Amino acid sequence: MQLARRRLPARIVVVADRELLKERARRLRVPFAAADFPPGPRGKAAGRAPQVLHAPLSRPAVPGRLDPANSRYVLRTLEMAADGCREGRFDAMVTAPLQKSVINDAGIAFTGHTEFLAERTGAKHPVMMLVGGGMRVALATTHLALKDVARAITREGLETTLRVLHADLAARFAIPRPRILVAGLNPHAGEAGFLGREEADTINPVLEKLRAEGFDLAGPLPADTLFHPRRLKDCDCVLAMYHDQGLPVLKYASFGAGVNVTLGLPIIRTSVDHGTALDLSGTGKADIGSLIAAIELAAALVTGKAGRSLSS
Repeated sequence: MQLARRRLPARIVVVADRELLKERARRLRVPFAAADFPPGPRGKAAGRAPQVLHAPLSRPAVPGRLDPANSRYVLRTLEMAADGCREGRFDAMVTAPLQKSVINDAGIAFTGHTEFLAERTGAKHPVMMLVGGGMRVALATTHLALKDVARAITREGLETTLRVLHADLAARFAIPRPRILVAGLNPHAGEAGFLGREEADTINPVLEKLRAEGFDLAGPLPADTLFHPRRLKDCDCVLAMYHDQGLPVLKYASFGAGVNVTLGLPIIRTSVDHGTALDLSGTGKADIGSLIAAIELAAALVTGKAGRSLSS
């Protein structure tokens, strides 16, 4: 409902249960006037007022209470939005946070949006990147237990990640030759092998190969000094080896205004940079800053106006 009161850079279609939205509007005492999204070709609806593409809940939802019975409903909304993008009915997809645990509690194996959308769209190698706080931070691995990270970082996988990152920074963000800083995995980037061999045996060979092809890559660099402003000044993106190596820094600098972008997909997908905040569900007190930022970046990517700028 807060979206309806803002001037947004695109027409918004909300994929959700219409009656759920009406009930929440009544609870918060705000008007609800969103029309149904037309089933035909895009362009039939006039103006930029939000519309609703109805997806029925499995059973009524209670604010702040997780219900595995509605897990398939959540996944169905993602499928409808992704399929709409692939079919040309939508230009981009912006996702709100979801609770991964309740989907797994329903007996459905689910790692996250990134992996789910890659499978749905046939993308072979998605890359997770967050934008905010004057930074772009991509991940070599995404939602993995820390004990599994080192094994997951392979020469082939790292090379593919860097190729996807390089290609989408060029194509989506109009950066012809992006400069990418690559973090090491171990403390002090391995300390010449005394604190781990992944830098020497896996990361360095990949960087050397891609540099020979013209990639502008620095690293592997110690993660504890990588995010110094002087290092970041002339770079376009940082590639961290795992989730909690890179994202805490970016989220500290931009929480509530950062954006998650999935690279390597045949569609444009952005998302908020935070979780579900179940304690705020149904109260109208949640901060929608990151959602607005995600919508604005998605629109900029569609129109080719995302540009090189890293201003938050």
